[in-house]
Amino acid sequence: MKKDNHYFAWGLTAVCVVCAIMLIYDLIFRDSIVMAYAGKLMDILAPILYGAVIAYLLAPVVNWFERIIFRRAGKRPVKGVRAISIVLTLLVVFALLYGLMSVLLPELYKSIQQLFSNVSTYYMTIEGWVLRLLENNPDLARQVEDVLNEYYEDIFRNQHYQEALVWVKDNLLPQLQTAVQAVTGGVLGVLVFFKNLLLGVMVSLYLLASKEGFAATSCKLCYTVLPEEWAAWLIRGVKATDRIFSGFVRGKLLDSLIIGIICFICSSILDFPYAPLVSVVVGVTNIIPFFGPFLGAIPSAFLILLASPIKCLYFIIFVLALQQFDGNILGPKILGNSTGISGFWVIVAILVGGGLWGVAGMFLGVPICACVYAGVRAFSAYRLKKKGLPVSSASYATHRPVWPEEPPAPPEENEAQQ
Repeated sequence: MKKDNHYFAWGLTAVCVVCAIMLIYDLIFRDSIVMAYAGKLMDILAPILYGAVIAYLLAPVVNWFERIIFRRAGKRPVKGVRAISIVLTLLVVFALLYGLMSVLLPELYKSIQQLFSNVSTYYMTIEGWVLRLLENNPDLARQVEDVLNEYYEDIFRNQHYQEALVWVKDNLLPQLQTAVQAVTGGVLGVLVFFKNLLLGVMVSLYLLASKEGFAATSCKLCYTVLPEEWAAWLIRGVKATDRIFSGFVRGKLLDSLIIGIICFICSSILDFPYAPLVSVVVGVTNIIPFFGPFLGAIPSAFLILLASPIKCLYFIIFVLALQQFDGNILGPKILGNSTGISGFWVIVAILVGGGLWGVAGMFLGVPICACVYAGVRAFSAYRLKKKGLPVSSASYATHRPVWPEEPPAPPEENEAQQ
């Protein structure tokens, strides 16, 4: 029987190795059929994924309402407490969304309408800046004129004219057609998104109502499939990942919402141009750690600069003060030390995540890096304790390795050396 189990383990290992090799070959050297099917599967499961994200974000609010209700009832069981908590959570969320939309959307629409109506004025302003710059710098003006003349001759006067026409026919027009199709598909994509979002809200209700049951079933499956020690390690890792993600993602979203509201109130009081639009940009980009404030402040400051240079200076000072408040007071109060990684690893996580997955990677790169760091730290501590070595990194600052003594030379070699 043991021999059969041994052969089964070897066969399963061989199948897994072959599947891994085929998967790597498909991802690198072919058209990635696996990724295509994975993308199709993600589209099918989009409502479930949306529901899981919504339930994950709303679970702390549901738990808070449950604790309040139990406290009011003297910690006695209350029938339907989960349903009451979910209903109260949805009412709070819808009230907040309605309040934000009723205040923000009309002002945001006015700001965008004002921006489009002043496009020609801003174009003339930028043109005046460029002309004054060229008038005050004759050398720069000559260089710009030479570049424009060379470009004009290459396109319209030389033999490249026919090539330009071919490029317009073969490249530009198909790209414009693709852009029109993308816009048409974008409208359909928005409808699909809202459909998936509505279904996701319904899925989230089921997940919130039975979250303990789903967690218990998942733990049962882990202990069923894996050895007991491995299952315990996996569950411990999932709990640590949940702690890191819940602390960072929920905290950062709340922090960015508060920063956006503060920016809107103060911008309205200080009478900054396009205050709603600027506040939305600052609040949304504040989700990205470290680089987010700069990504939101630069285009906002340029937009205000076109309307009023002096208010642009005031806005820069205000944003610097707001980010100091967020980084030193509000952020630590909400986030605390949820990631547990240094500033260097935060920057690395943002750069790597942004390079791989864009803006979403810049946001999720930090908690992912924190989870990997926590896993490596736990594994390192486990191995060091098993070897009887100290776990603290400070112990290795002055640590000197103990090299084994060299064995004595054989007698023949000693006699030859003598």
